[in-house]
Amino acid sequence: MDRIAFVFPGQGSQSVGMGRTLAQASPAAAAIFAEADDALGESISRLAFDGPAEQLDLTVNAQPAIVAVSVAFLAALRERWAAAHVAAPEPAYIAGHSLGQYSAMVAAGVISLSDAVRLVRERGKQMQAAGEDRSGAMAAIIGLDGSRIPELLALGEPHGSVTVANRNSPGQIVISGDRGAVEAAIAGAKDLGARRAIVLPVSVAAHSLLMAAAAEGMKRVLAPIAFADPSAPLLANADATPITTGEGARGELIEHLTRGVDWVSAVQRMSAQGVTTFVEIGPGKVLTGLIKRIAPQANSIATDEATAPGGITVPFLDDSSVA
Repeated sequence: MDRIAFVFPGQGSQSVGMGRTLAQASPAAAAIFAEADDALGESISRLAFDGPAEQLDLTVNAQPAIVAVSVAFLAALRERWAAAHVAAPEPAYIAGHSLGQYSAMVAAGVISLSDAVRLVRERGKQMQAAGEDRSGAMAAIIGLDGSRIPELLALGEPHGSVTVANRNSPGQIVISGDRGAVEAAIAGAKDLGARRAIVLPVSVAAHSLLMAAAAEGMKRVLAPIAFADPSAPLLANADATPITTGEGARGELIEHLTRGVDWVSAVQRMSAQGVTTFVEIGPGKVLTGLIKRIAPQANSIATDEATAPGGITVPFLDDSSVA
């Protein structure tokens, strides 16, 4: 079998109806949703299945919903592999994009699902509160040569704090920081060669120094939670450094609030270490699309597939699942 990585999506992957077919077809997935609902004391699964979208899209709801759906996909995969008498693959790496780090840590046995959904509910509250203290913004920059990024940030810095929040694929970054600084940067982005510069419809400046208060809040929240060593290396969002201990994982969940997500480096590191197949576990296909642009030679598999039995593509049952 190929050397593989499990990857988990972040906020923005949510959509009304996610996980509904999965829960109907998979007892293992249904049990995950029941556990998440019980941990939160409310039905996050119903919100994921039925909406409304304006409630699901709220940070405090989207984050636990995405984690619950992602872990439900993982449970359904393991259930299907067991039913087919196929050994569950052991990933060489497990990686999450931003919020997806929580799903990745559940998959790696670092924290429990119950702890994860409660933590991301609090994470959403902390992020929202930090955003209310200081007017922030985020913007997507498409088609800018990487060598021009320092110039882009320099345009905004006289107006406040601005940084690269996400390096998602070659030529696709997201900047984040004080609203005035972000707006000044995007005003000059096309002059630097960017094809598009778009302010995103978000209420918080994620992965920037504006989240410092949220990071301090999460440090206190995370302190009493038990963290185990991961079953496979995780990768830090900021620089793709391997995380191999529970305490390293705890630190990652604090630090990644104020530091960027370099998904390009994460995929490149995994590829350099021999990973040839990436399995995206969770709602949507965002990471699969990004991986195809970063490592076009790799196999990229999105498990979320509405037309597949049970709403899930199950890789490694036969050769046709790897494409």
